[in-house]
Amino acid sequence: MIEADHIAFDELDDADGVEIIDRLEQFRYRFHTPDSVSPTRERADAFQFPISQAISINTTEISFPSVVTLNVRTGDGEMVTDVGHLDQCSLEAGSYILEINETVKTYMWFDGAVDISSSLTEVRLDFHERTTVRIGARSLHKRPAETITTTDDPVDMMAAISTFGGALKTTSPERAYPTLRGHPPAVELGDTLEIPESVETADTGVRIEIPPTYAAIYVVAPLAYYLGAELAVGPSPRLVTDDGFEYSLESASSLEQTVERTLKQVFLLDCITRTEGFHVVDLRERSDVEAAVDLDWERLYDAPIAERLATYLDIDYSVVEEHVPKWRLSVTVSPTEETVELLPFVVDDLAVVRVPEADGITAATDEGVTDGGSRDAGYVRSAADSADWDPPSYVTPEETDAIEQGWIGEEVPVGASKLTMDAFQNRLERDPTQGDLSITVVSNDERMKEEEDLVDRIYGGRSNLPFDVEIERDLTVAELQSQFQQDSSFLHYIGHTTPDGFECTDGKLDAGTLTDVGIDSFLLNSCNSYEQGLHLIEAGAIGGVVTLNDVLNDAAIQMGESVASLLNAGFPLRGALTIARKESVFGGQYIVVGDGGTTIAQPESQVPTLVAVEPVNDGYRLDIQTYPTDHVGLGGLYIPFLDGIDEYFLCSGKIGSFQVSREELIEFVTLENMPIRYDGEVYWSSPCDLDDIL
Repeated sequence: MIEADHIAFDELDDADGVEIIDRLEQFRYRFHTPDSVSPTRERADAFQFPISQAISINTTEISFPSVVTLNVRTGDGEMVTDVGHLDQCSLEAGSYILEINETVKTYMWFDGAVDISSSLTEVRLDFHERTTVRIGARSLHKRPAETITTTDDPVDMMAAISTFGGALKTTSPERAYPTLRGHPPAVELGDTLEIPESVETADTGVRIEIPPTYAAIYVVAPLAYYLGAELAVGPSPRLVTDDGFEYSLESASSLEQTVERTLKQVFLLDCITRTEGFHVVDLRERSDVEAAVDLDWERLYDAPIAERLATYLDIDYSVVEEHVPKWRLSVTVSPTEETVELLPFVVDDLAVVRVPEADGITAATDEGVTDGGSRDAGYVRSAADSADWDPPSYVTPEETDAIEQGWIGEEVPVGASKLTMDAFQNRLERDPTQGDLSITVVSNDERMKEEEDLVDRIYGGRSNLPFDVEIERDLTVAELQSQFQQDSSFLHYIGHTTPDGFECTDGKLDAGTLTDVGIDSFLLNSCNSYEQGLHLIEAGAIGGVVTLNDVLNDAAIQMGESVASLLNAGFPLRGALTIARKESVFGGQYIVVGDGGTTIAQPESQVPTLVAVEPVNDGYRLDIQTYPTDHVGLGGLYIPFLDGIDEYFLCSGKIGSFQVSREELIEFVTLENMPIRYDGEVYWSSPCDLDDIL
């Protein structure tokens, strides 16, 4: 095995070829060769693109056991062509770099001729003769490079946030690619403003003027980051450039809405303009927008950032609104000084930030989260001796059109994830994983065995992705404590909880007594597990799904199966719960605590996908909904592997509707195990017989 900087290359045990492992993100990707190969370490800095680790192998052929898209470049990095689903191309002798768009970013560099062919199930490279292929990979993991200390003075906070844009790896339109947006510096509250000398600021000549209030600062932070803008005190919110361009952020609508629209408009038009640059692709959104506006994209690509900005914002938002990709995350934050410490992680997601007025937060009652159906429907997973406790203060954040909703504040959000600083700190301190993905299922009540059996069949049911699944039953306090403390990717708990502990065979374990937790993420599928879930986060976990009140056993089984299936398919915690909630009237009782972007498994292809199918005429309408992750975020590209589709779409939300035949539909949904919504129900393409449901 060859490894460095969390990336490892290892020869396959069960076939000829090599596996690439991202130990930090627990992602793997393998490729096959016609005979055994012996990887040799290569210099990473010899590559045209940034990589963490490199090897070379000598082979006549390489095959990828799934459908991937390849960007083919010359040895100097110039784009030659891209190869997608069912494509073929032959390249004469030359120096080439292949960019493989997978969960572990991979490049292959070789000299020679090659035939590339893509079938329904694999992509094959035929080099004609034995060829030395250099292979480089890097993790898509991002983390803050430095930490800034700020006081609670809004002016000091503005100075700290003015550095966020320095984390951008470019201020060209390519900043719309998620891999070219670095993580902003971390922020801590302290007695003085301290910005390390190593922290750079973006030299863009863009300034955002706002009143010095927490609310205004937090709302404009994502826009300031993306524009590489300086924050300055001004009498009214406006965007200003050094060459005299001014754009008011005040309008008949709220500051939040104006900033949101500005960010989305600039981002969309950057995504289109970048198609004139380093990555030349046919983008659907470009052709759609070109029908409504007349812009010189080539000129804009080379124009100074201030000129691009003035041109973009000269267009009314209503002209481009329908073409903006569905935003991944909207976060409602409390306008307190502590919120600034979570801001870098919110900004890294390019989330829309909202700060409600005091009367803009809707209080939710205990009844509002109790259930969505009759308690006479079955057995309730509450413990018989629930302790007396004061119910928390619930709130219902204002709904937005984002895929996922988040909340930062003391209250318990209904219908949104609760983001906590502990979770993000724990994510940054995560150690690389040496072995397979490890999942523990704890079942502490024999009456709930149905869920145990269901999830046991779900977890680990993935080819080419090793899982280590353990089932633990009827644990004592000491045994359950040991399970929480062991290093594990995910723990699925089935049993009883009260706000003050987990019910065990010999008593109750209060997670608030734990000082060290080894599990990364969890699902506590038991009643009233919110408080215990927060304790697990405080002790070292990164994110988890919890309940806000009592849950019926039948409803819990349904939610447990749905969430497990979605997590196993590569959906992040927030995305999985967003879908699962809609499948149950009791879904409102479940929320995510901690870092909701956490995943336990990599998606089988480009990005997690939910498809909706409806019979029309002699075929079907196929609606494809993509769910961005921390690895393929806003600005990423997606291409559906359908006949006749040779253009890319911006990843996030519904990318379009496609008319397909029965054969084309079955071919598409069986490329991987994906959720299918049909006739009001959700099915999975691999386990079910499609002939029975279509």
